[in-house]
Amino acid sequence: MSRRTFVVAGGAAVAAVGVGSGVAATAFADDRAAGTPSSASGAETCYRLTSETTEGPYYIDADKIRQDITEDEEGIPLTLALTVIDAETCRPVRNAAVDIWHCSALGVYSGYESMSNGGGGGTPPTGEPPTGTPTGEPPTGGPGGPGGGGGGHAEPTDDERYLRGTWRTDRHGRVTFRTVFPGWYQGRCVHIHVKVHVDGTWTDAGYEGGHTCHTGQLFFAEKAVLASAEVAPYSTNTTTRTTLDEDGIYPDNGHEGGLLYLAYDRKRIARGVHARLTMGVTPAETHDTTDSPPPAQPSASPSEA
Repeated sequence: MSRRTFVVAGGAAVAAVGVGSGVAATAFADDRAAGTPSSASGAETCYRLTSETTEGPYYIDADKIRQDITEDEEGIPLTLALTVIDAETCRPVRNAAVDIWHCSALGVYSGYESMSNGGGGGTPPTGEPPTGTPTGEPPTGGPGGPGGGGGGHAEPTDDERYLRGTWRTDRHGRVTFRTVFPGWYQGRCVHIHVKVHVDGTWTDAGYEGGHTCHTGQLFFAEKAVLASAEVAPYSTNTTTRTTLDEDGIYPDNGHEGGLLYLAYDRKRIARGVHARLTMGVTPAETHDTTDSPPPAQPSASPSEA
Protein backbone atom coordinates (compact mmCIF):
# COMPACT_ATOMS: atom_id res chain seq x y z
CA MET A 1 0.00 0.00 0.00
CA SER A 2 1.49 3.31 -1.00
CA ARG A 3 1.55 5.98 1.67
CA ARG A 4 -0.17 9.27 1.07
CA THR A 5 0.08 12.20 3.44
CA PHE A 6 -2.28 15.14 3.10
CA VAL A 7 -0.85 18.24 4.76
CA VAL A 8 -3.15 20.74 6.42
CA ALA A 9 -2.30 24.17 5.06
CA GLY A 10 -1.99 27.05 7.48
CA GLY A 11 -3.70 25.29 10.39
CA ALA A 12 -6.69 27.59 10.13
CA ALA A 13 -10.08 26.28 11.15
CA VAL A 14 -12.51 25.71 8.32
CA ALA A 15 -16.14 26.59 8.89
CA ALA A 16 -18.88 24.28 7.71
CA VAL A 17 -20.18 25.14 4.28
CA GLY A 18 -23.90 25.56 3.66
CA VAL A 19 -25.97 26.28 0.61
CA GLY A 20 -25.39 29.86 -0.45
CA SER A 21 -28.24 32.31 -0.04
CA GLY A 22 -29.99 33.65 -3.09
CA VAL A 23 -30.03 30.35 -4.98
CA ALA A 24 -33.53 29.61 -6.17
CA ALA A 25 -34.27 26.00 -7.06
CA THR A 26 -35.84 26.75 -10.41
CA ALA A 27 -33.69 24.59 -12.70
CA PHE A 28 -32.88 20.94 -12.11
CA ALA A 29 -31.17 18.13 -13.96
CA ASP A 30 -33.20 14.98 -14.58
CA ASP A 31 -33.50 13.06 -11.27
CA ARG A 32 -34.32 9.68 -12.81
CA ALA A 33 -30.86 8.19 -13.28
CA ALA A 34 -27.97 7.28 -10.99
CA GLY A 35 -27.96 8.41 -7.39
CA THR A 36 -31.20 6.54 -6.66
CA PRO A 37 -31.48 2.97 -5.36
CA SER A 38 -31.66 0.35 -8.07
CA SER A 39 -34.22 -2.44 -8.14
CA ALA A 40 -31.49 -5.01 -7.47
CA SER A 41 -31.86 -7.35 -4.54
CA GLY A 42 -29.78 -9.89 -2.61
CA ALA A 43 -26.16 -9.92 -3.74
CA GLU A 44 -26.72 -7.42 -6.54
CA THR A 45 -25.57 -3.84 -6.17
CA CYS A 46 -27.74 -1.46 -4.19
CA TYR A 47 -26.54 1.66 -6.01
CA ARG A 48 -25.28 1.98 -9.53
CA LEU A 49 -21.52 2.34 -9.54
CA THR A 50 -20.41 5.80 -10.50
CA SER A 51 -18.29 5.61 -13.66
CA GLU A 52 -14.53 5.72 -13.30
CA THR A 53 -12.86 8.28 -15.57
CA THR A 54 -9.34 9.48 -16.11
CA GLU A 55 -7.44 11.38 -13.41
CA GLY A 56 -5.82 13.71 -15.90
CA PRO A 57 -2.32 15.19 -15.80
CA TYR A 58 -3.03 18.02 -13.33
CA TYR A 59 -3.75 16.22 -10.06
CA ILE A 60 -1.88 17.41 -6.98
CA ASP A 61 -1.96 15.02 -4.04
CA ALA A 62 -4.38 16.83 -1.75
CA ASP A 63 -2.23 19.48 -0.16
CA LYS A 64 -5.16 21.67 0.92
CA ILE A 65 -7.49 20.25 3.62
CA ARG A 66 -10.45 22.61 3.33
CA GLN A 67 -14.06 22.95 2.22
CA ASP A 68 -13.84 26.44 0.74
CA ILE A 69 -11.44 26.16 -2.20
CA THR A 70 -12.29 29.49 -3.85
CA GLU A 71 -9.38 31.63 -2.62
CA ASP A 72 -9.61 34.87 -4.63
CA GLU A 73 -10.93 33.35 -7.85
CA GLU A 74 -13.75 35.18 -9.59
CA GLY A 75 -16.79 33.32 -10.81
CA ILE A 76 -20.33 32.20 -10.08
CA PRO A 77 -20.52 30.81 -6.51
CA LEU A 78 -20.93 27.03 -6.55
CA THR A 79 -21.88 24.83 -3.60
CA LEU A 80 -21.05 21.20 -4.35
CA ALA A 81 -22.69 18.56 -2.11
CA LEU A 82 -21.55 14.96 -2.59
CA THR A 83 -22.73 11.79 -0.86
CA VAL A 84 -20.48 8.72 -1.01
CA ILE A 85 -22.31 5.39 -0.78
CA ASP A 86 -21.08 1.79 -0.82
CA ALA A 87 -22.66 0.50 -4.02
CA GLU A 88 -23.02 -3.03 -2.64
CA THR A 89 -24.49 -2.29 0.79
CA CYS A 90 -26.08 1.16 0.32
CA ARG A 91 -24.33 2.27 3.50
CA PRO A 92 -22.63 5.66 3.65
CA VAL A 93 -18.85 5.68 3.37
CA ARG A 94 -17.76 7.54 6.50
CA ASN A 95 -14.49 9.39 7.12
CA ALA A 96 -13.41 9.11 3.49
CA ALA A 97 -11.14 11.79 2.06
CA VAL A 98 -12.72 13.42 -0.99
CA ASP A 99 -10.52 15.48 -3.35
CA ILE A 100 -11.89 17.89 -5.93
CA TRP A 101 -10.02 20.11 -8.38
CA HIS A 102 -10.99 22.06 -11.47
CA CYS A 103 -9.98 24.94 -13.73
CA SER A 104 -10.83 28.60 -13.22
CA ALA A 105 -13.56 30.55 -15.01
CA LEU A 106 -11.02 31.20 -17.76
CA GLY A 107 -9.87 27.59 -18.07
CA VAL A 108 -6.64 27.70 -16.04
CA TYR A 109 -5.51 25.06 -13.50
CA SER A 110 -3.64 26.21 -10.41
CA GLY A 111 -0.22 24.64 -10.13
CA TYR A 112 -0.04 24.48 -13.93
CA GLU A 113 -0.72 28.03 -15.05
CA SER A 114 2.04 27.97 -17.65
CA MET A 115 0.63 24.78 -19.20
CA SER A 116 -3.02 25.82 -19.33
CA ASN A 117 -4.57 27.36 -22.43
CA GLY A 118 -7.45 29.17 -20.77
CA GLY A 119 -9.29 31.82 -22.74
CA GLY A 120 -9.40 35.47 -21.69
CA GLY A 121 -6.35 35.79 -19.48
CA GLY A 122 -6.41 39.57 -19.57
CA THR A 123 -6.79 39.70 -23.34
CA PRO A 124 -9.80 41.68 -24.61
CA PRO A 125 -12.51 39.36 -26.00
CA THR A 126 -12.44 38.96 -29.75
CA GLY A 127 -15.39 36.63 -30.34
CA GLU A 128 -18.92 35.83 -29.35
CA PRO A 129 -19.81 33.86 -26.18
CA PRO A 130 -20.04 30.11 -26.77
CA THR A 131 -23.19 28.62 -28.22
CA GLY A 132 -24.64 25.14 -28.10
CA THR A 133 -23.06 24.31 -31.47
CA PRO A 134 -19.36 25.25 -31.30
CA THR A 135 -17.11 24.78 -34.28
CA GLY A 136 -13.45 23.95 -34.57
CA GLU A 137 -11.17 20.95 -34.34
CA PRO A 138 -12.40 17.70 -32.79
CA PRO A 139 -11.89 17.48 -29.01
CA THR A 140 -8.41 16.55 -27.87
CA GLY A 141 -9.27 16.31 -24.19
CA GLY A 142 -7.03 18.75 -22.38
CA PRO A 143 -5.22 22.04 -21.94
CA GLY A 144 -2.40 22.82 -24.28
CA GLY A 145 1.27 22.78 -23.47
CA PRO A 146 3.50 20.06 -22.12
CA GLY A 147 1.60 17.50 -20.13
CA GLY A 148 -1.73 18.56 -21.59
CA GLY A 149 -2.18 15.32 -23.46
CA GLY A 150 -1.03 11.77 -23.64
CA GLY A 151 -2.12 10.61 -20.22
CA GLY A 152 0.95 11.20 -18.07
CA HIS A 153 1.00 13.10 -14.80
CA ALA A 154 2.63 16.52 -15.10
CA GLU A 155 4.73 17.99 -12.31
CA PRO A 156 3.39 21.32 -10.97
CA THR A 157 4.99 24.42 -12.47
CA ASP A 158 3.96 26.91 -9.77
CA ASP A 159 2.87 27.13 -6.12
CA GLU A 160 -0.73 28.22 -6.71
CA ARG A 161 -3.43 25.93 -5.28
CA TYR A 162 -6.75 27.71 -5.85
CA LEU A 163 -9.78 25.58 -6.75
CA ARG A 164 -8.30 22.48 -5.11
CA GLY A 165 -9.22 20.91 -1.80
CA THR A 166 -9.87 17.81 0.30
CA TRP A 167 -12.45 17.19 3.03
CA ARG A 168 -13.79 14.22 5.01
CA THR A 169 -17.23 12.64 4.65
CA ASP A 170 -19.46 12.72 7.73
CA ARG A 171 -21.35 9.77 9.24
CA HIS A 172 -23.90 10.07 6.44
CA GLY A 173 -21.20 9.90 3.76
CA ARG A 174 -21.72 13.57 2.92
CA VAL A 175 -19.19 16.24 2.08
CA THR A 176 -19.75 19.81 0.89
CA PHE A 177 -17.40 22.20 -0.89
CA ARG A 178 -17.64 25.88 -1.75
CA THR A 179 -16.02 26.93 -5.01
CA VAL A 180 -16.88 28.70 -8.28
CA PHE A 181 -18.55 27.34 -11.40
CA PRO A 182 -15.74 25.98 -13.61
CA GLY A 183 -14.93 27.48 -16.98
CA TRP A 184 -13.75 25.68 -20.12
CA TYR A 185 -10.65 25.21 -22.22
CA GLN A 186 -9.87 23.77 -25.63
CA GLY A 187 -11.04 20.19 -26.09
CA ARG A 188 -13.01 19.59 -22.87
CA CYS A 189 -16.50 20.28 -21.64
CA VAL A 190 -17.01 21.94 -18.25
CA HIS A 191 -16.10 19.48 -15.48
CA ILE A 192 -14.74 18.92 -11.97
CA HIS A 193 -12.28 16.15 -11.09
CA VAL A 194 -12.95 14.01 -8.00
CA LYS A 195 -11.19 11.26 -6.02
CA VAL A 196 -12.37 9.27 -2.99
CA HIS A 197 -9.75 7.81 -0.62
CA VAL A 198 -10.61 5.23 2.08
CA ASP A 199 -8.95 3.11 4.80
CA GLY A 200 -6.55 5.89 5.74
CA THR A 201 -6.22 7.71 9.07
CA TRP A 202 -7.13 11.29 9.89
CA THR A 203 -4.45 12.88 12.05
CA ASP A 204 -3.54 16.38 13.22
CA ALA A 205 -1.50 16.64 10.02
CA GLY A 206 -4.35 15.64 7.73
CA TYR A 207 -4.99 12.23 6.12
CA GLU A 208 -2.45 9.42 5.87
CA GLY A 209 -2.34 6.07 4.08
CA GLY A 210 -5.29 4.25 2.58
CA HIS A 211 -6.12 3.80 -1.08
CA THR A 212 -8.16 5.48 -3.81
CA CYS A 213 -11.46 3.69 -4.40
CA HIS A 214 -12.85 6.12 -6.98
CA THR A 215 -11.42 8.47 -9.59
CA GLY A 216 -13.93 10.33 -11.70
CA GLN A 217 -15.21 13.61 -13.10
CA LEU A 218 -18.38 15.61 -12.49
CA PHE A 219 -20.22 17.25 -15.37
CA PHE A 220 -22.67 20.11 -15.97
CA ALA A 221 -25.80 20.31 -18.12
CA GLU A 222 -25.47 22.45 -21.25
CA LYS A 223 -28.22 24.89 -20.21
CA ALA A 224 -26.29 25.86 -17.10
CA VAL A 225 -23.03 26.25 -19.01
CA LEU A 226 -24.69 28.48 -21.61
CA ALA A 227 -26.21 30.59 -18.84
CA SER A 228 -22.82 30.95 -17.17
CA ALA A 229 -21.30 32.13 -20.45
CA GLU A 230 -23.40 35.29 -20.22
CA VAL A 231 -21.76 36.28 -16.93
CA ALA A 232 -18.33 37.86 -16.42
CA PRO A 233 -15.61 36.62 -16.35
CA TYR A 234 -16.89 33.60 -18.32
CA SER A 235 -18.16 35.94 -21.04
CA THR A 236 -14.57 37.02 -21.77
CA ASN A 237 -13.44 33.44 -22.46
CA THR A 238 -13.10 33.22 -26.25
CA THR A 239 -11.79 29.65 -26.34
CA THR A 240 -13.87 27.38 -28.56
CA ARG A 241 -16.04 25.35 -26.21
CA THR A 242 -16.61 21.60 -26.35
CA THR A 243 -20.16 20.57 -25.45
CA LEU A 244 -21.10 17.69 -23.19
CA ASP A 245 -22.08 15.57 -26.19
CA GLU A 246 -18.77 16.27 -27.95
CA ASP A 247 -16.57 15.56 -24.96
CA GLY A 248 -14.26 12.54 -25.27
CA ILE A 249 -14.17 11.79 -21.52
CA TYR A 250 -17.84 12.07 -20.44
CA PRO A 251 -19.24 8.49 -20.55
CA ASP A 252 -22.65 9.72 -21.78
CA ASN A 253 -24.62 7.86 -19.13
CA GLY A 254 -26.23 10.65 -17.14
CA HIS A 255 -25.84 10.89 -13.38
CA GLU A 256 -24.19 7.48 -13.25
CA GLY A 257 -21.42 9.05 -15.31
CA GLY A 258 -21.07 12.08 -13.05
CA LEU A 259 -23.73 14.45 -14.44
CA LEU A 260 -24.62 16.72 -11.53
CA TYR A 261 -28.08 17.68 -10.33
CA LEU A 262 -28.19 21.49 -10.50
CA ALA A 263 -30.36 24.10 -8.82
CA TYR A 264 -30.16 27.78 -9.71
CA ASP A 265 -32.22 30.79 -10.75
CA ARG A 266 -32.31 30.69 -14.53
CA LYS A 267 -32.49 34.48 -14.80
CA ARG A 268 -29.94 35.17 -12.09
CA ILE A 269 -27.37 32.39 -12.27
CA ALA A 270 -24.71 34.86 -11.12
CA ARG A 271 -26.20 34.59 -7.63
CA GLY A 272 -25.00 31.02 -7.35
CA VAL A 273 -25.52 27.37 -8.23
CA HIS A 274 -26.13 24.38 -5.96
CA ALA A 275 -24.86 21.05 -7.33
CA ARG A 276 -25.31 17.61 -5.81
CA LEU A 277 -24.71 13.95 -6.58
CA THR A 278 -24.69 10.58 -4.81
CA MET A 279 -21.67 8.54 -5.87
CA GLY A 280 -21.77 4.75 -5.62
CA VAL A 281 -18.28 3.33 -5.00
CA THR A 282 -16.70 0.00 -4.07
CA PRO A 283 -14.47 0.77 -1.06
CA ALA A 284 -12.51 -2.50 -1.28
CA GLU A 285 -11.32 -1.76 -4.82
CA THR A 286 -8.54 0.56 -5.98
CA HIS A 287 -9.10 3.01 -8.83
CA ASP A 288 -6.21 5.46 -9.03
CA THR A 289 -7.16 6.48 -12.56
CA THR A 290 -9.34 5.25 -15.40
CA ASP A 291 -9.61 1.47 -15.89
CA SER A 292 -9.70 1.90 -19.65
CA PRO A 293 -8.78 4.81 -21.96
CA PRO A 294 -11.52 7.09 -23.30
CA PRO A 295 -12.73 6.41 -26.85
CA ALA A 296 -10.50 7.77 -29.59
CA GLN A 297 -11.59 10.97 -31.33
CA PRO A 298 -11.25 11.46 -35.10
CA SER A 299 -7.95 13.04 -36.11
CA ALA A 300 -6.80 13.34 -32.50
CA SER A 301 -5.37 11.35 -29.66
CA PRO A 302 -7.51 11.47 -26.51
CA SER A 303 -5.96 13.34 -23.63
CA GLU A 304 -6.46 12.69 -19.93
CA ALA A 305 -7.19 16.21 -18.75
